[in-house]
Amino acid sequence: MRSRNPLPAFFLSVFLVLPAFPACAGNVGANCTLEGKVLYGRVQVVEAFPDFRVQVVNAFPDLKVQKVNAFPDRCGRWQFVDSFPDFRIQFVNAFPDLRIQYVDAFPGN
Repeated sequence: MRSRNPLPAFFLSVFLVLPAFPACAGNVGANCTLEGKVLYGRVQVVEAFPDFRVQVVNAFPDLKVQKVNAFPDRCGRWQFVDSFPDFRIQFVNAFPDLRIQYVDAFPGN
C-alpha cells in the first residue's frame, strides 16, 4: 500500500491561512518611503489624525531614527517641531504603521 505525501496538503494549508493575517508594520521602501511619504525631515508629534502610527522598540525596527536639531535631509534623520511638519506621527503601543529605534549614528533602514 502506498502512503500519501503530506507536503502538498501542508503547503496548501499555509497558502490558505497566510492571507488571513494582516500585513505586519513597516513596509519601508528602499527609497526611505512609507505610503508615498519620505521618512526624514521635520516631524510633529500629535494625538489625533497622524500620518503614521509609530511604536518605539529596542530590537527589530523598521527604521532607525536619529534625532537632529538641523538638516534632517537623509533617511531616518528626524527633527521634531511644533509647526510646519513634513509629516505627523502618533506614538502607540500596539498596531503601529512603523516601528522605530532611536540611534545616535547610522540612521535609516
